[in-house]
Amino acid sequence: MKLIARFAHQFLCARIGSRFRTTEKCFRQVLLLIRTLGMAALTAFAFFACVLHASQNSARWTTDSVLDRMDKSASDFRSLTADIEQDKYTDVVKDTSTATGQIFVRRDQKMRIELTKPDAKTILRTGDSLFIYTPKIRRVEEYNLGKHRAIIDQYMRLGFGTKSQDLRKSYDISLAGEEDVDHRKALLLELTPKSDELRKQITKIEMWVDESSWLPVQQKFSEAGGGDYFLVKYSNMMKNLKISDAKFKQDWPKDANRVKPRS
Repeated sequence: MKLIARFAHQFLCARIGSRFRTTEKCFRQVLLLIRTLGMAALTAFAFFACVLHASQNSARWTTDSVLDRMDKSASDFRSLTADIEQDKYTDVVKDTSTATGQIFVRRDQKMRIELTKPDAKTILRTGDSLFIYTPKIRRVEEYNLGKHRAIIDQYMRLGFGTKSQDLRKSYDISLAGEEDVDHRKALLLELTPKSDELRKQITKIEMWVDESSWLPVQQKFSEAGGGDYFLVKYSNMMKNLKISDAKFKQDWPKDANRVKPRS
């Protein structure tokens, strides 16, 4: 009780100030409050303490300091594997569809996303080539990224080994606060594309950065023209594990139907 009373005395005197003319009177008011309200008072004090603590933690971060930590994480980034969950929300019909799978990323411009549910699909990127294989219809879509390569990289590798100087070239970046994401402390960055061309597709990107790994644990891409968005969540992330070249091979059936849609 003495410790609680001391905390309550310090907290209330600092916040209320002039409402108590002397330290002794303040102390008596606090003790009276505790005796009168019992556990309700203690719960209230605990709540205020949590709010104060969260506020102090959030205030110690700035956009620059978060990006600096991400740069340090990116400096030794070689690869990443993670489980992935992607929600696609369509506003006009108020519908959310969810796909799950795994993602494999290497710094040498290689990426593979294997979606397993509800329908299997493989997305493979190697250099300037992007492939989308749908086993159900045995179809492979082939794209040459060419001049769109930089734009594709901004979305596919966002936060995974990306330097802040590259992000700043393409986005206006601001720190929106601190949140809990799957029981992990994360800092929320809001990215607004500077390019008119990009904003025609994506108006805003929200990226939740894990304060322990400084890698994204969640990303939200808000599409232009309405309330549609993609929400991507990452879990069981493993950084810098060796990923063999075989993972980035075109391992679908040779007789799969290959098409080259206009990009």
